[in-house]
Formats: sequence, C-alpha cells, structure tokens
Amino acid sequence: MPTPVGQRPSRRTPLRRAVLGAGLAGVLAAGLLTSTAAPVAAGTTAPTAAPTAAAPNISVANVRAHLSQFQSIAAANGGNRAHGRPGYKASIDYVKGKLDAAGFTTSLQQFTANGAVGYNLIADWPGGDTNRVIMAGAHLDSVGSGPGINDNGSGSAAVLETALAVAREGYRPDRHLRFAWWGAEELGLVGSRHYVNNLSSTNRSRIAAYLNFDMIASPNAGYFVYDDDPAIEKVFKDWFAARGVPTEIETEGDGRSDHAPFKNVGVPVGGLFTGAGRIKTSAQAQKWGGTAGRSFDPCYHSSCDTTANLNDTALDRNSDALAHGVWTLSSGAATPSSGSSGSSGRTSGNTADVSTPVGTRPRGLAF
Repeated sequence: MPTPVGQRPSRRTPLRRAVLGAGLAGVLAAGLLTSTAAPVAAGTTAPTAAPTAAAPNISVANVRAHLSQFQSIAAANGGNRAHGRPGYKASIDYVKGKLDAAGFTTSLQQFTANGAVGYNLIADWPGGDTNRVIMAGAHLDSVGSGPGINDNGSGSAAVLETALAVAREGYRPDRHLRFAWWGAEELGLVGSRHYVNNLSSTNRSRIAAYLNFDMIASPNAGYFVYDDDPAIEKVFKDWFAARGVPTEIETEGDGRSDHAPFKNVGVPVGGLFTGAGRIKTSAQAQKWGGTAGRSFDPCYHSSCDTTANLNDTALDRNSDALAHGVWTLSSGAATPSSGSSGSSGRTSGNTADVSTPVGTRPRGLAF
C-alpha cells in the first residue's frame, strides 16, 4: 500500500457509535426475547442451547510454512509476486492447490490491469446458509520491489491456514463460508473492486460480512482493529482483551485495502492490521513493546520484506483472532449490522477493466 496522504479521521463519530451500538443492542435483545418466548412447563428444566464450537488454535508454524513457500516463489521469479508477473500466478497456484486438496470449491476470476491478466481466487466451503455468507480475504500480490511477505503474505497465509483448519475440523457452520485472495491490490484494489462490481445486487446482499487481513505481522507491531461494523469490531476487541492485549482503532489504512469496495456497497466489514509506514509512538511502545520512533514496518514496500521481516507473536495472535472471527460470525454467535456503507454512502467504481500506468500505485488507495 502506498504511503498515506495525511491522517484520516476515524470511521465513526461518537454519535454514530452510540446509534450503531444502540441498534446492535436492540437486535441482540430482540433475538434474546425470541429465543426465550416458548413457555416451559412447571417442574421441568429449560433446555440449553449447545455451545458454539470454539475456533481451533492456528499453528503459527503452519502459517510460517506458507510464507516460506511465498518467499521461495518470489526468489524463483525475479524477487517478487506482483500482478502480471510469474510469481503472482505461482502464488495463486500454490494456494489453490492446497484448497482443492482440502475439499473446497475454488474458482479463478480474471481481470485486466496494466495490460496484464490478473486473478482473484475464491474458495467456498460446502454447506451453511448461502443467503448469509461470511467472507474472509487478503490480497496475495506484492509490490514489484520485493517478495511482499508481511505485505501481504502474512494475511494471505493466515487466511489460507484458517481455511485449511475449517476442512481439518470438518466444521459445519450455520452460515456459508467463503475465502478470497485478491489480485492487483497494490495497483489500487483492482481485484476486489472487480469482484464486488461484478456481483449482482442479490449476491451482494447475501454477503453478511467481509473480514480483511492486510499486514498482520509487522516487525514493530501494533494491534489495530477496524472500527467499521460495531459487532465485528467487538468480536475482535473482546478476543484481544481476554488475552490482555490492548488494541487501537485502525486509521492508517482507512479505505486503502480490500475491505473498501465491500464497505462502499453496504457490506459490513472488519479486520486486523499491525501497521505499515506510520511511526510507533512512545505510548504505543509502552503497551505493545517494540521501538518508539520507528515505523511499524521498516521494510514496507521494500526488497527486505522477507520472512526475516515478521513478528511471530503478532502473526500467531492475529492468525488465532482471524479464526475466532470466522468461527464466531459463521456460527451465528455474533451478527453484523445490516450494512456499513460508510459516511459517504459512495459505491465503488465502474465495472470496466482498470488501467494503471506501469510502476505506479494510486496514492491513498492501497496498502
């Protein structure tokens, strides 16, 4: 993602937070009343609902193994995994092979950018209510200057390992699960925009939530949670709080990663982030560790963004939090709001192929 142009305001004003929170509370209360409306005969004990299955621990060693594969792919293909380059297609083939072997239904969606063919990879897990789809995704492409292991091999590998955990567990979610790996994010969210723009209005309305994971293992890590949808935000913040890990609202990447096209058409979105080019403050270093006065990722968009450019603790925590979010939302234990289109109410761009000059990335658009 390019260097941000100025600091963006928080996604929600305090008033909007209050309104959304009140609305969510009303929804939850209504659900509670509905579930307890049936009378219980005297002298009997009301049946209790089966507890929601907890997400499994995601092995950071397995996530690391995927990242090593991405590093090897880059090394064998000119040092990067960028859109239109052989390393990107090899990365897609690696992820698709893992998913196909695990029993997912996969599809490749093609688009054109910079005169080159790009690919999105979509993977559906059989079962669940297809009118309530929970999506989790990450961009798989790197910039041309390096292998892109933190940006964004980290998110891609964690989403992949979570999907494989779904298969290993034989998980049967109430809501349909779909995973995605986006192409050409570094050119301005091209792949995710193409996907969203080519959904029918009916299929858009079926997506109950989209979770985005972009740069989740920055070496000088912070712990940032997207504040777009209050219910999704709470799922992640509560998970970290239960482990004594403080979080902050994510502002560095507002509108600059693949959640933006979904948000712009009213899909509730959320996600995790560990920081890019912004400088860690003394207060942040005190609560998270690391080095104040240095950027969260000193190798951001550089050739040194290799497997040596990772914080394993952050990678482990965020991978587990990712799985927790997928399990919680797909089981129906938490329900996102009916839409989070953002303050502008804008929709994403046109459905035509996007052409961006070679070697450039729109400022303020993509991580």
